[in-house]
Amino acid sequence: MNSEGTILDIQGPIVIAQLPSALIGEQVKLGSEGLMGEVIAREDGRAIIQVYENTEGLRPEGPATALGSQLSVELGPGLLGGIFDGLQRPLNTMLDLTGERIERGLVVSAIDRNRRWAFVPAEELKVGAQVSGGTILGTVPENETITHRILMPPDIAGELHDLVPAGEYAVDDVIGRVRDRYGNIHKLHLSSRWPVRIPRPFGKRDNAVQPLITGQRIMDTFFPLLKGGKGAIPGPFGAGKTVLQQQIARWSDAQIVIYVGCGERGNELTEVLDTFPKLTDPRTGRPLMERTLLVANTSNMPVVAREVSVYVGMTIGEYFRDQGYDVVIVADSTSRWAEALREVSGRLGQMPVEEGYPAYLGSTLSAFYERAGRVVTLNGNHGSVTLIGAVSPPGGDFSEPVTSHTKDIIQTFWALSKDLADARHYPAVDWLESFSLFVDAAAKWWHENINEDWMRLRNAALRLLSESEELARIVNLVGVEALSGQQRWTLETAKLIREGLLQQSALEPQDSFCSPQKQFLMLKLMIEIYNRGAEMLRIGMPVQELLRQPLMAKARRWKIVYSSEDIEGLEKELQAIEPTFDALRTEYASPVQSTGAKADLS
Repeated sequence: MNSEGTILDIQGPIVIAQLPSALIGEQVKLGSEGLMGEVIAREDGRAIIQVYENTEGLRPEGPATALGSQLSVELGPGLLGGIFDGLQRPLNTMLDLTGERIERGLVVSAIDRNRRWAFVPAEELKVGAQVSGGTILGTVPENETITHRILMPPDIAGELHDLVPAGEYAVDDVIGRVRDRYGNIHKLHLSSRWPVRIPRPFGKRDNAVQPLITGQRIMDTFFPLLKGGKGAIPGPFGAGKTVLQQQIARWSDAQIVIYVGCGERGNELTEVLDTFPKLTDPRTGRPLMERTLLVANTSNMPVVAREVSVYVGMTIGEYFRDQGYDVVIVADSTSRWAEALREVSGRLGQMPVEEGYPAYLGSTLSAFYERAGRVVTLNGNHGSVTLIGAVSPPGGDFSEPVTSHTKDIIQTFWALSKDLADARHYPAVDWLESFSLFVDAAAKWWHENINEDWMRLRNAALRLLSESEELARIVNLVGVEALSGQQRWTLETAKLIREGLLQQSALEPQDSFCSPQKQFLMLKLMIEIYNRGAEMLRIGMPVQELLRQPLMAKARRWKIVYSSEDIEGLEKELQAIEPTFDALRTEYASPVQSTGAKADLS
């Protein structure tokens, strides 16, 4: 129930009000404009409130009303394809109502209340059946791509009293009723609400078993992330975090994509909002927005709205997970969220620790990332939420608190390098700084679905890249002439792997996405070239002659010559390597040498 009070003090986004009965986490309306806030602490009969909108114009003695509920989101048909702010207000609707300047205190429903949806009840549900949280009541066609499953709210259980027949209904229409064990009747609707700070319940956690295929070779082949896993993309300004996240959102094989722009620059987020509605889903040929939802909260919006926007995106992701879908959430960036925590804690006078961040920074990050995972839902299906957070360390310093805490929490770390970005090497993922704890689990999938040589070839390529870094330091000190022929070949082949395999253009139609089959064949081609070349060096071929072979230049173009569907073309290139080197062997090998054992990087 609502309770009335008065504003006592205003400190930027923090307001102190006399509200004796307000609870921590409760929503509050402030002032004549009804600005929205949330109680974050109490002192005697006073409530300390963080306000999600600009507090200019508020004055002491103004009205404060506790609403009796926590900050919640609306969950139901009509969410997908939407663009929302950090409080789940649809931006397009607000634009129509108020123009380009959003009025403070504006309350807008996240879901169209007037639209009618074609609801089909579940055939197995009969009146008198026992139902509980997560039970699928029926389905609604969200769009041509996604079927929306209408679920029993997690906090309701009992006997199904009645359920409407198939037909068209609005989200507020009663579609059924349930009698709980106390005899109370609960009305069911197509939509429901859930508090954003409380994780939605599930049956049990399940082991992640399938990699999230992003179509980016450096990620899928070298540092895989499983569906239901936790990943991070740290990198300095200009390293390509936003473009890489957009590539993941566009090409990943998740069924639902939620992009949360948390405190990023307005021009970057505007580009996302303009670009995504125009994109075509490469898998269905339908608009990508049919399975995408955007939460936009730019850096010039109120600071505490950044903090809540990530919870809004996560709660919506959990809702689709409970329907049995694989969801990927891209949060850009968690550093801006942490900065919001720092500002609010400073205004509250809390003791700062590392670089001014609150002492609870690590536990808050950990609690949020732990909401990701693959689970058995309450209705027995499997669903997953994969969380990928961008981190923006000042000056690219990975030892700063947000990056270091995140690194301890996540399982896949895609570290972006400013040096690679300056060299126009994109994605600028540093293969020495990055890591994945999912390699062994992903190997099982690759071996069963692609080829059992995946792990061996991946390790061979990483070893070449690591060795080349040591050789590059020697070259910088004493010059390339100090290297042996084998060392020069290692250095040049690693360069071939970097340019021909790891470098990938988001703007090149043939190369923007790379299927697992194409990734594996390209990797195998590169390692095969290295092995054959090492064999030629041992039988006397000068390394300079080897580097002049047309095959080296040709290999760099395979990624744009062959599409992901043209696997046959790459297989022909693989078959042509042996005759190419056999022709060279006849020129440089003696009869005894030509019968020698074949070299192999294993």
